[in-house]
Amino acid sequence: MSEIRKVATRDSYGAALVELGREHPDVIVLDADLAGATKTGVFKKEFPDRHINCGIAEANMMCVAGGLSTVGYVPFASTFAMFAAGRAFEQVRNTIGYPHLNVKIGATHGGISVGEDGASHQCNEDFATMRSIPGMVVICPSDDIEARAAVKAAYEHVGPVYMRFGRMAVPVINDNPGYKFELGKGIALRDGADITIVATGLMVAEALEAAESLAGEGIDAQVINIHTIKPIDEELLISAAKKTGKIITAEEHSIIGGLGEAVCSVLSENYPVPVKRIGINDEFGHSGPAAALLKQFGLCSENIAKTAKEMLGR
Repeated sequence: MSEIRKVATRDSYGAALVELGREHPDVIVLDADLAGATKTGVFKKEFPDRHINCGIAEANMMCVAGGLSTVGYVPFASTFAMFAAGRAFEQVRNTIGYPHLNVKIGATHGGISVGEDGASHQCNEDFATMRSIPGMVVICPSDDIEARAAVKAAYEHVGPVYMRFGRMAVPVINDNPGYKFELGKGIALRDGADITIVATGLMVAEALEAAESLAGEGIDAQVINIHTIKPIDEELLISAAKKTGKIITAEEHSIIGGLGEAVCSVLSENYPVPVKRIGINDEFGHSGPAAALLKQFGLCSENIAKTAKEMLGR
């Protein structure tokens, strides 16, 4: 059996920007003195005249991006999720969101898997803050293929887009000829009749692994990849609820304001069923190896499978 290929989606982001830059001369990339970490350095190397280092001034960078979008450019403002969705929230809301400008935000190092950088950099609140901005599209790709597709889709969409990418290398799971990325549309990766696992980002691979484990115990789990958290695929979620009657959500984000709450909002208003949210509880993270932190906080296939069995009384 061949080894599973793993790629950090921040690397995918950098590579996708270069591809986009070759096709579209209106693409311009901004970073806040983090080109090496966000992987926008590869774009800078090929297109030095279309890369702007705004320095450690994230709020200013968002304003610069907004201005550039009004004179014919499609700017990709790049920094860590904690700085994009946290430090620069006011500028994202008022300068980009309020006038509905065509700015794309590439936020890397999202979630607990930032690891040793610790709680100050482990942004587990960005889905919540970005979802709250009217008209903002929020994307969290599950792997290299999806991340590249997300960057292209973000360019094609007219309006503000927030994309979250990770530091840690994750399995490539979408390497099949039938894969198609569409904003606002989830993907049913595995059929099942007993319970549905709805996941986003790196938790999609964990959900698939959990489903395989559950199958060995006679439990038929459906797996849905929600790469676009806003707008969310209501039709697919309601259909899953009607089919299995029980939902688990899994995200590398706080259970407050993220995928889990988005799913609960859809189902409570349309087809109420029991939902169990797996994510970061009402707490901060701490420093440690990324893989160990994910397990410690229950962001792993073992916890998904355990939760499924509990919900099914098995």
